[in-house]
Amino acid sequence: MRIRATVAAVSGALALSAFVVPAAQAAGSAPSYPTEAAKALHASGKSAFSTAEGADLGVTFSNLKIGSAIKVGTTNHVSAAVSYKLTHGANYDVSSDDFATGPFLYKGSSPDTASNVLFGDAPAKCTPTSSTTANCTGLIDIYPADDELLNSDAGTWNAGALALQYSTKDSSVQGGLGTTKVQRYSRLTVNAGPEPVAKGKTLTVTGKLSRANWEDHQYHGYTKQPVKLQFRKYGTSTYSTVKTVYTDSYGNLKTTATAGYDGYWRFSFAGTTTTPAVSATGDFVDVK
Repeated sequence: MRIRATVAAVSGALALSAFVVPAAQAAGSAPSYPTEAAKALHASGKSAFSTAEGADLGVTFSNLKIGSAIKVGTTNHVSAAVSYKLTHGANYDVSSDDFATGPFLYKGSSPDTASNVLFGDAPAKCTPTSSTTANCTGLIDIYPADDELLNSDAGTWNAGALALQYSTKDSSVQGGLGTTKVQRYSRLTVNAGPEPVAKGKTLTVTGKLSRANWEDHQYHGYTKQPVKLQFRKYGTSTYSTVKTVYTDSYGNLKTTATAGYDGYWRFSFAGTTTTPAVSATGDFVDVK
């Protein structure tokens, strides 16, 4: 079995029944995430679940846990672990090939009106804890190279879970189980000079803050952002902030400082909702 947003656009939306492919089909050539479907979902503004068939399974979900942020670059596959409790009727066997469950993330206030949805490549694995409950663990899999995300998708996403019975096409979908941030991966560089430098002379420190662009799969400067210039004296372990500077319209940084001691200079960015915090690797300057 396979849970994934590996579906075709149906009337401008994505069908829940296509999220889960029976094992017999998955053993062959399981579909991969179609760029066209992702773009259709963005363009339609309709629900990924609006064309689901069957009745409500009566399965509920609770105690969902996911990391506070998922950092996504331009090309590499990223996975995020999710755990949750599943409560079901005593007549359901969560280990049956006729039953599947998995977590999902959605951008918006409700799964029914989500502008984008992210799933996992495989169903969650569930361990029964009673005749009607199970603890489940699964993954959210993100493939930025396949155009699964727009830059406007960066920020806070809501988490949910689903369950489906193949034979009846009955399903349960529940949102509002938690939140996480899906963020555009960030990079930060630094270069301090001249090296070596006489004590008391002026150092020039340059660098660049950039972040992933999910639409052209490149890194571009993050503009007009506050970044701290920090210094760590040789032989110590702690950086101290010297001043705050702002990136220019290209994401570039440039400032000056007075050379006092041998040590390491770096830029440090605190992050935003859409972009994670990052610190450059310190650049050592020898002071004569």
